[in-house]
Amino acid sequence: MNSPLVADPVQDPVPSTAPAPATAAAPSEPREAERQRVEQIVAGRARIQQELRKVIVGQGEVIEQLLIALMAGGHCLITGAPGLAKTLLVKSIAQIFHLKFQRIQFTPDLMPSDITGTEILQDTPEGRRLVFVPGPIFANMILADEINRTPPKTQAALLEAMQEHQVTASGVRHALGEPFFVLATQNPIELEGTYPLPEAQLDRFMFNVIIDYLPEDDEVAVVAQTTHERPAAIAALYSNEDVLGFQAVVRRVPIAQDLVRYAVRLAAASRPRQAHAPAYINDWVSWGAGLRAGQYLVLGAKIRALLQGRSHVAQEDIRALAHPALRHRILVNYRAEAEGVTVQQVIDRLLETVPAPFAPAKKG
Repeated sequence: MNSPLVADPVQDPVPSTAPAPATAAAPSEPREAERQRVEQIVAGRARIQQELRKVIVGQGEVIEQLLIALMAGGHCLITGAPGLAKTLLVKSIAQIFHLKFQRIQFTPDLMPSDITGTEILQDTPEGRRLVFVPGPIFANMILADEINRTPPKTQAALLEAMQEHQVTASGVRHALGEPFFVLATQNPIELEGTYPLPEAQLDRFMFNVIIDYLPEDDEVAVVAQTTHERPAAIAALYSNEDVLGFQAVVRRVPIAQDLVRYAVRLAAASRPRQAHAPAYINDWVSWGAGLRAGQYLVLGAKIRALLQGRSHVAQEDIRALAHPALRHRILVNYRAEAEGVTVQQVIDRLLETVPAPFAPAKKG
């Protein structure tokens, strides 16, 4: 595969009369490192799937969406019924990338300091003083289990960490380790005793990933596998530095301006009461997707292209990510609920009606 990276960074001009420097080949070294990162990403999909198959059956689309979020540095909201291996999947991905993993069980009595950390009085060589003790948020990958079971005050404790990658305690900022991801789960079948996430926090999540029940054959394989013997250990294939390298290189994947405009138009078309809003949006939607939706559609499409071994972004990369990127950013109104119209159907309608710049890519 040809390298999908843009041209080398512009170097300071060297006068033609000057002798060639001894390190003339140096500018190609970053280029070569980036090329190796791209090759790692292309080859990594098969290796990651091979490791995950030790403990996870099926869920290929879910795995792809989580990997895209990981390489984009984005957060994910995972929606699924109990017992669908959400925790196992997230923990297994953390093991593959050798990331420090922490699971936080969200409950109605959980306090913000239980997440971010607190100051305690300790004896030090300088005397008794308040010392900050980091909470479980100080990890690389956080599983916020059943995030909608805790009150808004505690939910908001995640906002600064998700957006700024830091925690502020008593006016002092504490930087979180990199990379940093929050993967929050919520149970769609239990509404009593839950606190729905506010739109401002939902918008911080790159994707809303839906984990559904497996087909019968896959479910049979899971039951047989889990009742026969203990699963094999997951091998660590990458490191923190690899993840940060992936995040840097994927942003340099080129994309046609028409495709960027298509992603923006998909998001903009979901906003009611705008000049170019379709009639069905005005009828069914009370709030549409914001600027982050277009950003995540484009960035996710770049990563999806690399994972599929392509050096360019296709229209289908954006269309494939429309549902996970938009479903938590579009709020349907009472009229849509009365007519049985879901967010999924609204996004399907957007994909049908928003003009696409190119013909759909052929499946290879």
